[in-house]
Amino acid sequence: MSGAVSRPGADSPALSVVVPMYNEATNAIALYDRLHAVLEATGERWELICVNDGSRDETLMVLTALHQRDTRVRVIDLARNFGKEVALSAGLDHASGDAVIPIDADLQDPPELIPELLRCWKEGAEVVNATRRSRDGESWFKKTTANLFYYVLEKVTRIPIPRNTGDFRLISRPALQALQRMPERSRFMKGMFAWVGFRQATVLFDRAPRHTGATKWNYWRLWNLALEGVTSFSSLPLRIWSYLGLGVAIFAFLYMMFLMVRTLIFGIDVPGYASLMVVVLFIGGIQLIGLGVLGEYLARIFEEVKARPLYVVRERLGFSQDAVDHAETLPGR
Repeated sequence: MSGAVSRPGADSPALSVVVPMYNEATNAIALYDRLHAVLEATGERWELICVNDGSRDETLMVLTALHQRDTRVRVIDLARNFGKEVALSAGLDHASGDAVIPIDADLQDPPELIPELLRCWKEGAEVVNATRRSRDGESWFKKTTANLFYYVLEKVTRIPIPRNTGDFRLISRPALQALQRMPERSRFMKGMFAWVGFRQATVLFDRAPRHTGATKWNYWRLWNLALEGVTSFSSLPLRIWSYLGLGVAIFAFLYMMFLMVRTLIFGIDVPGYASLMVVVLFIGGIQLIGLGVLGEYLARIFEEVKARPLYVVRERLGFSQDAVDHAETLPGR
């Protein structure tokens, strides 16, 4: 097990499992049953932190019943739906274990992989990534766009972000403490996990289809997440439009010189209306796209300078005062 760590509470568990949930009432009990069997077999002290992200179904009632059945199930009920990335951050903030494992509630990430993650951690890895070898139950289009997203991300960022690796991974306490010092409101967790670095290992697995229900991640939300990832970890889009503007200016200057020379040699002619409109619309379109890119970055600056809390907790079940105090003193919380 890697080095001595500092964590809230003298009797803290060795392992914290964090699950953000939004309308997952039909999956919660099946997830608990599989996690309970796996975690008990490890012989480690553990806690299961479930974050109810403003669910509109019976998720909170199911989680409350699970807490009454097993006090190692802790519940964070957020005041509204803040989104998965923020809900995951809330769970990580309250985790007390030497190692923390985020996992989705839909059982696409197999809890049975946890012993392998623990083995790599005990052998010295400080972050153990669970990388998908296959993605069953997903369409060809979704797999293709996911591969395209990771390809673009590799090209525009300086931080190596592992391909086909979601939130499911093991994070040691030192790596988690580094992550908790990052107070930004626009949170692309996959990039943040990679940014903190530390010694990393990889475990491959085959991703299963959802246990029940439909995914909350439609293509519009996935597109916005992709924008979040690119703008959070790269300024290349801004640089591209600077270069494009310079290229258009150089082209316009050369074309102006061409027209002057042609006029001096052949005399004045009347240019066509169609070509003029094409040039005007092209330049106008380029300017609007450039303004849109600037707007994406400006919107993120606007969110940061307001300095609002990252999330608001309505109720907590099962947490010690030490864990609550620790979470509330983190930057931006």
